[in-house]
Amino acid sequence: MAWVFLLIAAAFEVTFAMGMKYAEGFTRLWPSVITVVAAVGWIYFLTLAMRELPVSIAYPIWTAIGSLGTVFLGFALLGEGLTAMKLLSVGLIVAGVVGLK
Repeated sequence: MAWVFLLIAAAFEVTFAMGMKYAEGFTRLWPSVITVVAAVGWIYFLTLAMRELPVSIAYPIWTAIGSLGTVFLGFALLGEGLTAMKLLSVGLIVAGVVGLK
C-alpha cells in the first residue's frame, strides 16, 4: 500500500506545482484553493508512504515523479519547450532514482 500512497503523493505534487503556475501568485481563487489542497494532500500521502518505505527511497522517487510530471505537463499544457537538454536531464533524474532503488 505504501507504493500506492507514494504515487498519490506524487500526483498531488504535480497538481501542486501546476497549481502554483495557474494561481498566479495566489491572486486567482480556485487555482489557489487547488494548490493548497494539493500541498496538504502530498504531505499527507507522502507521510503515509514513509511509514513503510525508507526516506532514502520514498522522497527521491516522489520528487522524481513530481519533476517529470511537471516537465511534461509544462510542455503539454503551458507550451514550454522540451529541449534535448531537458530530455537528457529527465533521463538523468530517472537514472538517479533507479540507482537509489
